[in-house]
Amino acid sequence: MSEGLYQVYIDGASIGNPGPSGAGAVLKDARGETLSERSDYIGMATNNVAEYRALILGLLEAVQFGVKHLEVLTDSELVAQQVNGQYKVKDEDLKQFYGIYRNIAPLFTKLSVRHIPRGLNKAADKLAQQAAEQKSSSS
Repeated sequence: MSEGLYQVYIDGASIGNPGPSGAGAVLKDARGETLSERSDYIGMATNNVAEYRALILGLLEAVQFGVKHLEVLTDSELVAQQVNGQYKVKDEDLKQFYGIYRNIAPLFTKLSVRHIPRGLNKAADKLAQQAAEQKSSSS
């Protein structure tokens, strides 16, 4: 099923920092058609943890669809720079999620992570915000 380059838009949101947090991911096929939209409430977390959780959510969604060539698009410069080796991962919480990323990455033949402007990431942002708000309003 995974011919061509698929894209997953990811975003994490935290109401407060830390606070109730959510992750969102929108998977698109090589033609740009949306295959899935996922969001998860992830509990009390920092925004950076939420961004990493969104990365993992997006990767696992792509794995479920049998995707082999994936471009991850994120408005988190920190996540993009860390997974691309430009920034070191110093925070202990983030090291854990970075390790999960490193374990999932070999499941793809091609994998890239690219920073995009926040304005190009509206669908994933909306999913992440809704996940964080939904849980925080029911608490």
